[in-house]
Amino acid sequence: MIPLHYDLHLHSCLSPCGDNDSTPGNIVGMAVIKNLDVIALTDHNTCKNCKAAMAIGREYGITVIPGMELTTSEEVHVLCLFHTLEDAMGFDAYVEPRILQIPNDPKVFGDQFICDENDEVVGTFPTLLISATDISFDKVDDAIKPFNGVMIPAHIDKNSFSLMSNLGFVPPDTDFKCFELADMGNLHRLQESNPYLKNCNVITDSDAHYLEKINEAVNTLYAESNSVDDVLSALIRRN
Repeated sequence: MIPLHYDLHLHSCLSPCGDNDSTPGNIVGMAVIKNLDVIALTDHNTCKNCKAAMAIGREYGITVIPGMELTTSEEVHVLCLFHTLEDAMGFDAYVEPRILQIPNDPKVFGDQFICDENDEVVGTFPTLLISATDISFDKVDDAIKPFNGVMIPAHIDKNSFSLMSNLGFVPPDTDFKCFELADMGNLHRLQESNPYLKNCNVITDSDAHYLEKINEAVNTLYAESNSVDDVLSALIRRN
């Protein structure tokens, strides 16, 4: 097992709340500067900038996991990470028609830029990506399985858009094996009130919408290698 410095919750200029300077290339470049080994691009309800980020990551020796921050029908945020770009884009196609069909107004919500492997803007996404989908939290695992995805409830200790704030409990029939905290100081309290969490792995990420907010090399996970497959296997390995 080798130690890997990670940040698995990053937003690009495709997320309307993300900064326009957060292009795939700039995100990978900042990861290099901050000595990270593995990152995940997790824009709201879309994977459309993952192809560019993964290609640029290969050039710079950074492992880029293709992902998405899904918004459930209850407005719970869930990180969805994938082994391959093909799987990620398959899930992207599954989610797209299930997003609440509200047109994006860039003046109100921000731009939603799609970039190519040269970091050039090649298009915009017309539907507001921060809207809820019609996928309920208890259906995320079933929805993601055909695409070999890993579901990770996001920042469950936050007071909005989280499992604990929006649902108030861990559903008894849930099957996630890893969850994310915004503040690791909340871990013991949440585990004591929700025993299911004691059997899960836990990560903490930046949820960066701006380049400067990407984490330094302070959080470590252990995997057989820095490949996407090995990192995802490490995340779902039972304690």
